[in-house]
Formats: sequence, structure tokens, C-alpha cells
Amino acid sequence: MAEASQFNRHIESYVDVSRSSAQQGASLDAIISLLKNDVVTIALLVRDMDMYLTTADNVIRARGILLLGETLMQLHSKPLENSTVHSLITFFTDRLADWRALRGAVVGCLALIRRKSFGVVSADDAVAVARSYVQQLQVQSLAQHDRKLCFELLECLLERHSHVVTSVQDHDFVYGILAAIDGEKDPQCLMLTFHIVELLVKAYPHSSGPVSSYISDIFSILGCYFPIHFTHVIIMSLSLLCSQPTTEGTDVTKDDLSTALMMAFAATPLFEPFAVPLLLEKLSSSLPSAKVDSLKSLNYCATKYGTDRMGKHAKAIWSSLKDTIYATGPEPPSSFSLDSQDAMENEIPTEAFGLLEKMISLDNGPFVSLITSDEDINTVFNTISSYNSYDKIPLHNKRRLLVIGHILYVSAQSSVSSCQKIVECFLPRLMEGLELSLDSTSSHLCNSNGNGVLSRRTNFGSLYLSIELLKACRDLRISNEDLVCRINSQNDIWCCLLQRVCGPLSETFSSFLEKNEPANDDYLCLAVKGLQVLALLPGGNLLISNSTFEVILGKLVSVVLEDSNKIYLWRLALKALVDIGRFIENFDEVDKEMRYINVVVEKFAHLVSSTEFDLPLRLKLEALSNVGRSSLKYMIRILLKLEEVITTNLIAIYVEGNITLAKTTSQLLECYSTELIPWMQNNEGSEEMLLRFADSIWKTIESLPLTVCVNNKELLDAMIKVMKLAVACCGVESQNLIVNKAYSAFSSITSFPIPLEEFKLTQEIDKLSNRDDLVLSLFASVVIGLHPQAEVPNLRSIAHVFRVFFLEGNVIAAQAYGSMVNKLNPKSSVTETLEVFTLEQAIDMVFSKDSLDSFDDAITGLAWIGKGLLMRGHERVKDIVMLLLKCLLEYGKTSSLPLKQYSSDNCHEANECFPSVAESAADAFQILVRDSDLCLNREFHAMVRPLYKQRFFSIMMPLLESLIVNSESPLSRCLVYRAFGHVISETPLLAILNDAKKLVSLLVNGMNMLSNYVSEKDGLYSLLLVLSGILTDNTGQEAVIENAHIIVNCLVQLIGYPHRMLVRETAIQCLTAMSQLPYTKIYPRRIQVLQAVSKALDDPKRVVRQEAVKCRQAWASIA
Repeated sequence: MAEASQFNRHIESYVDVSRSSAQQGASLDAIISLLKNDVVTIALLVRDMDMYLTTADNVIRARGILLLGETLMQLHSKPLENSTVHSLITFFTDRLADWRALRGAVVGCLALIRRKSFGVVSADDAVAVARSYVQQLQVQSLAQHDRKLCFELLECLLERHSHVVTSVQDHDFVYGILAAIDGEKDPQCLMLTFHIVELLVKAYPHSSGPVSSYISDIFSILGCYFPIHFTHVIIMSLSLLCSQPTTEGTDVTKDDLSTALMMAFAATPLFEPFAVPLLLEKLSSSLPSAKVDSLKSLNYCATKYGTDRMGKHAKAIWSSLKDTIYATGPEPPSSFSLDSQDAMENEIPTEAFGLLEKMISLDNGPFVSLITSDEDINTVFNTISSYNSYDKIPLHNKRRLLVIGHILYVSAQSSVSSCQKIVECFLPRLMEGLELSLDSTSSHLCNSNGNGVLSRRTNFGSLYLSIELLKACRDLRISNEDLVCRINSQNDIWCCLLQRVCGPLSETFSSFLEKNEPANDDYLCLAVKGLQVLALLPGGNLLISNSTFEVILGKLVSVVLEDSNKIYLWRLALKALVDIGRFIENFDEVDKEMRYINVVVEKFAHLVSSTEFDLPLRLKLEALSNVGRSSLKYMIRILLKLEEVITTNLIAIYVEGNITLAKTTSQLLECYSTELIPWMQNNEGSEEMLLRFADSIWKTIESLPLTVCVNNKELLDAMIKVMKLAVACCGVESQNLIVNKAYSAFSSITSFPIPLEEFKLTQEIDKLSNRDDLVLSLFASVVIGLHPQAEVPNLRSIAHVFRVFFLEGNVIAAQAYGSMVNKLNPKSSVTETLEVFTLEQAIDMVFSKDSLDSFDDAITGLAWIGKGLLMRGHERVKDIVMLLLKCLLEYGKTSSLPLKQYSSDNCHEANECFPSVAESAADAFQILVRDSDLCLNREFHAMVRPLYKQRFFSIMMPLLESLIVNSESPLSRCLVYRAFGHVISETPLLAILNDAKKLVSLLVNGMNMLSNYVSEKDGLYSLLLVLSGILTDNTGQEAVIENAHIIVNCLVQLIGYPHRMLVRETAIQCLTAMSQLPYTKIYPRRIQVLQAVSKALDDPKRVVRQEAVKCRQAWASIA
């Protein structure tokens, strides 16, 4: 009884119009929950609602029927008896005549029609709904939401019960649809109406179907919406202005409506007589969007309408396409570049060429004939022969030349038959324009003066169009695997023509690159591109002979080696060679591959050691790496030669003392690191080469004499970098081989007083010689790159050596030590293994240092070890952190000088202000938390515990806050703030936001403190960025509001900060963001902010002035 009473109260609450929407929604949810849990049944609901469903009170009756409909909408998967569904749908169908309760009736019908199982609406009931719909509803007189519901009901009827079209007598249903959709303006409703039309005509696509007699009427309603055009949120078309903005639900975009309308146009071929003329008419519109939509719709409809129907419009389509392409094609460049013509960036010509290709594929012969017989194209062919250079062609002819070139390309590459027609029609005319004639009795071309050399009267346009045709043939062949077997067919005249023109054309293009007959840049670029296209013609030597292919490669190589002063031409030739190499690799051109290797790869591989060509080393390495990346086979040859040159240079440097080779060798190693290793990392089969390279380097190092006088830091850094990367990219087995080889050299360091295996933890080590320092650094780089599963021999002694040298300031030793700590075998006992590294002894040795400089170095080294421990989440990191904090306290104390003597007016360098040890301790926190490219990252297989930065942040904040409060001097407090800044600036913002209330005051106080020191400008900017993150995130708003006054005071002071522009800019941006805070919090600061920002309007930096204008406008609007 209690449940029944509660159930009735929920019904009363929903029906009661005096209740709030939230209360009514809660009541509806409660009723639905009771029904889903079978506490009550649909029958009980209907019985208890009887008075609400039948009352004479219009408002209550409307709410009651809506409640029943909304309830059924949420119970679409609940099983219902067929008799129940029949009774309910009959009720709602009758209620469609009750206009005061219409919404509930439509919702109820929609809920029942949508049911897919467990009780569905019968066919007869669906017909009854449809009949009542067209007889009772005046859809366009309803409000937007009600119209949307009506259209959804109509859509559902057509999707589930398309038979209603023929079942409703006298075609009333079709008339009802037309009346319902006619004049619709709302975007969401339009999406539904377009789909309704699509469903309607798809259900009966034949000319004898029940819809065929209404096609004209349907399209007259549909066509008035084309083209869709948005003005803000208002939709309009050329003939219909729709002024109702988008409402409710998901926003509808212009593209959504255009696509839906296009699909409706293409829903039936019966629309063809109306749609194609309309689309062609709109193609002439001055609106770019209308042109694009017309082209897209024509393209889509062409496939749906079929060849026969579209063929009737071929001539009109070609004429419109041609005019559109001419009118919207790109402006010709002042200096010709084929690269700029490879793609039409403008959307209109792109869509136009897509439609051209579609029409050719549908209506091959007739449409191609329109192109070959076109008067405009023939006029261009007749006029281009009168211009021998690109710069002499008039502007309008240049545009037509480029457009026709692309038309020929698209037409020829669309299909084999279209290619044959285009080539047979235009290629002989182009050869004639080049003063070459086709000899039908010969398999080659002869020019008019019979000497096989192109006349100097060669016209530019013919060369360009010839290349476009060759490109089309190439791309068609690449996309048609079966075409290669037809190249020698006597029936394919176009293939025979290609065979006969390729050789002479290659000679033509090559002639422009001859040194003794210089050509202008336009012809040079054209020649390089032409040679590239010829070399990329597939089919082995069927089209291009082996000798011709070698000549082409030789000419392109000569451009790369000898014409570096023309950098654009140089890069064009290099790109051509790279593309040829990739093409050979992808299409398994075996004959061409060997010639490419001999002519290109071997030549480039020897570039680094050759002085024959006056080519800068930078360009040599660019050429070498680009060619190598086109294939693993080429890369291996280049790597072998590069390895040989590097090792030879190292011997010359370290043995013979030829220091002049150091810079060159550093560049070679840098190229290996940044260009070649990343490529090898992504290509299988390269690990062997990396292993070989590392082994070769170590063999070279082992062969060095004991007395090496050269100590070049740039070269050493390059060797360290390449060794780390090479090791990191190898597998564990290869790494084990490398580390054993490296250990062999490492254990023979002569500066060690005893063999490495006999080292004791207290063993002292002499200062390293140049050779031993080189070996130590390279061995450390190997350790940095190792995988955790790799095995390091004699771990204990190596750790001791690294410990000794990092305490002496060897950073690479510290990084290796930290990497070893980080990558300890997780299967072993971490605590036991850590004893090998004697962390306590290392810390004791730090405090035993007599020299502060050595102390600084030791602090930095310990920071790298702490980073390794921190990243793996080991608790021993606390020992290092406590040491750093102790250094901040002990060495951060200063004399009795007041703070103002250390202010920005007196300090120009950090070391003038702070004791170096305390400063190193503060900066060590940056090493601990900042991501490093040098070591301890995922690239070098570091063990990274998830959320380690967040955990470190939560541990450190209370400690640093306590130190800030208890600092005895301003300088000590400033150093703690520096450490605080390093930690918080590297912590993810989400973790900071959780403690924003505590941190905002610390951030503000820190910025106030750091702003007094010039040396702290970077730390100040880091804290300011953290504050800006809090300001712009909703989670931090509460903390910002509570501290608004101190934040504004701080930011106002930073507006005039003289030492860094980014600080001023960001401070103003933060103030702009604060203008959105609650009025009561910011209004008292309005005058203060406006006065400060007004001064920034005269800032010397433009970006600061711009931000100041925005900020002043934001605060001035607060009234």
C-alpha cells in the first residue's frame, strides 16, 4: 500500500504544473524505476492515470498523456504484451487529434513505433498512425520541439514500416509528408526532413512506384534549400531565408546539412532531370561554398544516377567544369616550380578535378572526346609553341597552361582507355611543338634537323605538358598491376609512343643541365622534374632502357654534387633521387636497383671522404642521409662507409694529432645520431649495423696509444651521444656484447693502480689521462643506454669507479651511476643490491670535501643518483633529499648584509649573491624532477614508476614549506623558494590543483621574493606559469577567490618587471583571467589594476602592449 501511495504521489507531482522542472523530472525517474523493477506494471500505471488521461482539464490531460509517453520512451527494452502495445498505440493514435495534448501523443506513438522486440507495433497499427498523422497534424504550425518530434515519428514510420506509403489511401501519406516538410527552417528539423525524403524515395525508386508521380513536387521542396549557407547560427539559401537559430540538442553544422541534402539528392535516379541542372546552375554562383557543394553533390550523384543518365549532361558538365577550373585555378608563380602545381590547394579546383575523374570513369569514350576536341584546349596547344620561355608567356596564358596540364593529367590517369585516347591525341602534337617528328618506320624520335639534339627553340609549354602526360602514365601504371604486360602490345599505340619518346626526352632534359649550355632556372627545374618522371616509369627496361636510366641518374647526381649554389634546384634533384630510390624499393625493380646503387648510393657514400666536389659538409650529410633512408639496402652501404670514415678520422685525431678533423668528425657523429639512428630504430634489420658500429668504435678506442694528447670536448660529446643512442636501440643480447667489449677497454685503464677486479671500496684513483677519460666517458654512455635486463660485469667495482669520479665532477659518471641505480634487476633484493653502490659512503665523502667547488660537483652528481632512485620509486631517495635540504640550511646562511644589498640593483650573477653549495643544492631539485634528454628516460630504458612526480611533490611540499617559514635569512629563504619552484613547476597541474588552497599563498610569496633577484628570473617565470595554470582551471577557482587580493598585488608589481618580457606578458594575462572572478572580489582592485596596466601600454615589447590592451578592456568593463 505504501508503494502504491508513493506511486500516486509521483504521478501527481509530475502532472502538477506548479512543480519545478527538477521535481517533475525526479518524479518521472522514480516512476520509471518502479516500472523497470516490476514494482508496478504498465496496466497499473494506465489504470491509476485514467482520470489524468481523460479529464476535461486541458492542462492536466496534456501532462498526463505526456507522462505516459515519456514513461514508454524509457521502457523500450521492457517486454510488453502485443495486446498491451495495440491498446496503447490505439490510444495515442486517437489522441493525435487532441491538439492540446499533441506532444504527449506524438511521444507515445514514437516510443511504441521505435520498439524493435518484446512487443512491437503491428503493420495495421502503423498504417493507422500514418493515416491519423496526415489527417490530424498541421506540422508547420507547431513549435520547433513539437515539429522535431513529428519528424522523428515520420522518420521512424518510414524506417520500420515503409509499406504505409502504399497503404494510406489516395496517396494521402505522400501529400502529408510534403505538407509537413514544406517551408521548414530549423536546422535540426531540416536534418530530419532531408532524411525523410531520402527514406521515402529509396523505398520506391522505380518510375512506376507510388512516389514517382510526386518526384517533381518533392524536388521542388528539396531543391530550394540548396546550397546550404550559414550566417553565424542562421541558415539561408539563395532562394530561402531561414531565420530560426539552432536550438536544443547537438548543434547542427553547415557540413551536416550539406551532406544530408546531398544524400537526399542522390537517393533516387528519378531526381536526375531536376538535380543535375540545379547543381550546374549553382556551380556558376559567386559563393565559393556554393561551388564546392555543387561539385561534391555532382560527384556523389554521378555514381548513384549511373552512366546513361549522366551521359545526357556530359557536355554541360564539361563546359561548367572547364569554366570553374579556369576561374578558380591558382595564380601562376612568377618563377616556375612544378612542385607548386602538384596539388591544387584551393578546394574548388580540387573538387572539380575529382568530378572530372568521376565523369571520365563513368562515361569514358564520349567524355574524353569532349576534352580532346575542346576548342580552348586546342587554342592553347596552338599558341604555346610561340613562347620559348616561361617568363614570356602572358599571365592569362600561364594560368590556362597550368590548368590544361592538370586536366590532361587527371584525364589520362583515370583509366587505361582514357590514357590511350589522351596520349594518342596530344603526345604527337607536343612532340611537334618540340620540333620533333614521329617516324612511323622507326622506334625512336628524330628532330627536324636530324641530329638527335633538341633545337634551342624548345618551347616551355610543350615540355611542361609532356611531363604532365608522362606523370599520368606513370601513376596509371602504378595503380594498375596488370598494365606492365601490355606495354609491348602492338595494339596499344600509346605504349609504343611512350617507348619512342622516353629516350629522346631524357636527352632533351639532360641538355638543359649541361654546364656548357646554361639554361634559366625555369628550364632547370623542369628538366630535373622531367628526368625524375622518366626514371619513375614502371616496367623495368621496357619503356626506359638501362643506359637511359643510368644517364638520368648521372645527371641528377651531377646537379646534387655541382650545383649547391642553387639550393632550390639542389633540393629538387635530391628529392628526385630519393623518390627514385623509394620507387625501386617498393616495386622491386631489380635491374634498376643495381644501377641505382652503383650510380647514386656508392657515389654519395664516398662524399664524406671525398674532396673532389666543392660541396659543404652539411649538404653532403643531408644528401647521404636522405638517400640512405629510402631503403635499408642503401642505408647499409652508407653506414659502412660512414663507419669507415669515422674510425679513420678518430685514429687520425687521437693518434696523429690531426685536430683539424675534430669538427668534421663531430658533424659526422651528429648526423649518425640525429638522422640515421632514429630511422634505423623504426626499421627492422638495422640492429646488426648498430652493433657493428659500436664494436668498431670500441676497437678503435682500444687501439689508441696510452699517450693521447688530444682532448676535444665537442668531439667527446658527439661520441657519447652516438654511443648512448646506438646502445639504446639494440636488443638485450646485442647490448651484452657491447658492454662486454666496452668493459674490456674500461678495465685496462692505466690510471687504475690495480686491476679493476681487485678494487676495494676505499681504493683511491689517480687523475685520468686523456685516453682514460675518453674510455671512462664512453663506457658510462654505454651503461646509460642499457636495458634493465642487460648484464653489467663486475658491478661493484664499476659502481665504485663511477662514485669516485662523479665526486670529482664527472657528470657522465654521475649519470651512469644514476642509471645503474635506476635499472637494478627488479628480481633481486633492491636493498641488498643497493649496498653495492655504498650510497652512505658517497654521502659521507660529500661532506668530507675540503673544496666548495668539489662539493658543488658532488651535489650535482648525487642529484643524478637521486633521480634514478626517485624514478623507480625507491625509498632511499630520501637520504639524498635530506642531504640537499641540509645543504640549503647549512650553506644558505649569509652574512648580516641586508636583503636590499643583494637586490637586483647589486646582483648580476647568481654566484655574486648565493653560496655556491646552497645554490647547487637548490638546483639539484631541478635535476631530480625535470625530464632529461641526456639519460634516465624511456628512450634509454629507465624504470619509471607511475605518478612518481606527484608522490615526490606531496612529500616535499610540507618539508619545503617548513624550511621557508624557518629560514633564518632572506637569502636562505630565496634558495628554498628556488627549490620549491623547481619541484612545483615540474609537477602535473592536476596534483597541484588538489592542494591549491595551500599553494597559492606560497606561490605569491615566492614570486615576491624571487622578483628581487635578477638571477632568479627563470624561477620567477616558472612560478608564474604555475599560478596561471591554477587561474585558468575551474578546480582552482576557490583558492584564487580566497587569495584574490594578494594575487592582484603581486601581479601588479610584476607588470613592470624589467628583466624578462615573458614575465610581464604572463602577469598581464593572469590579470585578464582574474577579471572573470566574482564581482565582489575584484571590483575593489579595479582602479589599482587599471593604473598598473595603463603603464604597460608604453612597454617596449609589442606583445606586452597587446596584452595590456586586452586586460584594460576586461577590467574597464567591470562597472
